[in-house]
Amino acid sequence: MKQGLKLGKEESIEVIVTEDMFASFEGEVVHPVYSTVAMTYHMEWVSRKIILPFLESHEEGMGASVQLRHIAASPLGTFVTLKATVIELRDNLVKTNVIATNHLGVIGKGEVVQVILPKETIENKLIEASI
Repeated sequence: MKQGLKLGKEESIEVIVTEDMFASFEGEVVHPVYSTVAMTYHMEWVSRKIILPFLESHEEGMGASVQLRHIAASPLGTFVTLKATVIELRDNLVKTNVIATNHLGVIGKGEVVQVILPKETIENKLIEASI
């Protein structure tokens, strides 16, 4: 990894809740609100944005864990802002704290762990996992 990534580094994204982000199972909408699945995706995305400028050409980041609490609903058309902050850097591990908010306040909190690996290592792991 390139030098420069430090504790406290932040990145944010803003999304507008669309129907494809609704809580649904097997194509059936359960609740017409921002789903935990969509929040998880966006927490991973905003955390990934932090590491992108620091990856060497032979490296890639892989998600290792996501922990989150989905606290409040956010309906269709709502603006959701997700802000990630680096809270731990250890060897090839990057951990971020992520807060999701809408116009009413905090709707989600979580942590995302990414591991930085050589692309060759990832390719070998994929080959080993193939059927």
